[in-house]
Amino acid sequence: MNAYTAAWLADTLLVLHVGIVVFVVSLLPLVLMGGVRGWRWVRRRSIRFTHLALMLVIATQAWMGRLCPLTVWEQALRQLAGQGAYRESFIEHWLSRLLYWSAPPWVFVAVYSAFALLVAWAWWWVRPGNGVPGRDQART
Repeated sequence: MNAYTAAWLADTLLVLHVGIVVFVVSLLPLVLMGGVRGWRWVRRRSIRFTHLALMLVIATQAWMGRLCPLTVWEQALRQLAGQGAYRESFIEHWLSRLLYWSAPPWVFVAVYSAFALLVAWAWWWVRPGNGVPGRDQART
């Protein structure tokens, strides 16, 4: 694999990673708001299960002291590309600052665990159904 391809794949993986983070973070307030406003789509089992599963995997990785596989793969691709501090792409420059934060590991464990508990609580408060009117078990 040449350096250009490795850099392009690393940027693509970073965009995917940010998309997953946006999904995980933004879905919780949308579910809570949708529960109050009666939005049926927030009760779709597939969306809610994916959300809960992702958050549990993220929290578990933090507890185990492991990096996200997407981060590991991106870093490996950046090494293949030979990118140093001064050869980063526009995407890497801005999205890395959005995604990667410097803090002690216990901070990530605490934040991810608290967020996972909130997602689990939202599962109970806005119970998932099948998104079909009249068949969902609403708790709102």
